[in-house]
Amino acid sequence: MRILLIEDSLSLRNSLSLGLEKLGHSVDLAATGPDGLSMALLGSYDIIVLDRMLPELDGMAILKTLRKRRVETKVLILSARAEPEEKVEGLLAGADDYLSKPFSFEELSARLLSLMRRGVTNCINDQITINGLILDIQAKSFLFGEQAISLTPNEYRIVECMFLNKGKVVTSEKLSEFISGSYDHISKNAIEAHLSSARKKVRACGATLPIKSKRGFGYVVVEGDEVNT
Repeated sequence: MRILLIEDSLSLRNSLSLGLEKLGHSVDLAATGPDGLSMALLGSYDIIVLDRMLPELDGMAILKTLRKRRVETKVLILSARAEPEEKVEGLLAGADDYLSKPFSFEELSARLLSLMRRGVTNCINDQITINGLILDIQAKSFLFGEQAISLTPNEYRIVECMFLNKGKVVTSEKLSEFISGSYDHISKNAIEAHLSSARKKVRACGATLPIKSKRGFGYVVVEGDEVNT
C-alpha cells in the first residue's frame, strides 16, 4: 500500500519508514504540518499516518482540512496524548484509528492492515480518462485505448499528480513533493525531462499528453482541442 507518514521526530520517522518499506509498502515522508497537508491534498495514498503534534500546523488541523475538502483517505493518528477525550476528539474529527505513543511497530502494522481491510480507502475513482488516455490508479497503468504506455515511475507520478488535479495549476515544487516527498527535491529541469519523455511515448501511440506548461505558474491539464493549441 502507499502510505504518507507525517511525523516531526526524525528518528521515529526514519524507523517507521524503514520498517514499512521492508514490509513492501511505499512510504512518502513529511516532517512539518504544511508539507504534510500539501502532500495529502496532492497525492493518492491508501493511508495517512498522522502525528497529532506537529510544527507550524498540528495534526488535528490537517485532519479537519482534509475532511472539509472531502479527502476520504484513511487516517491513523499517532499521539502522545492517551486520554479518552483526546481519542474521541480525533475520531469525531474524521480519523479512522488512534494509536497512543509509545507503541510497538507490530501494533502499528496490524492496525494499518486492519484499516485496509475496511474497504475503499479514498474518494478518487480507480480510473481517470482524459482525451482517450486512461490512468488506472489502482493498477498504476497508463493506456490509450487498448495500448499500454510504459512510463518510468517518475513519469507515472507526474501524470498521476496532474490527472488527479485536472483543472488546477500545479507548480514544479508541488510536483517535486509528489514525486519524492518533502525529504528530497526534483529540479524543474528534471521534471521537464520526464515530461518530454512521457510526451514522446504518448505520441508514439497516436495521442497527445494533455499536460501543458503555464509560464510563470507551473503545469495544467487541458482537454479537448486545447491540447493542440
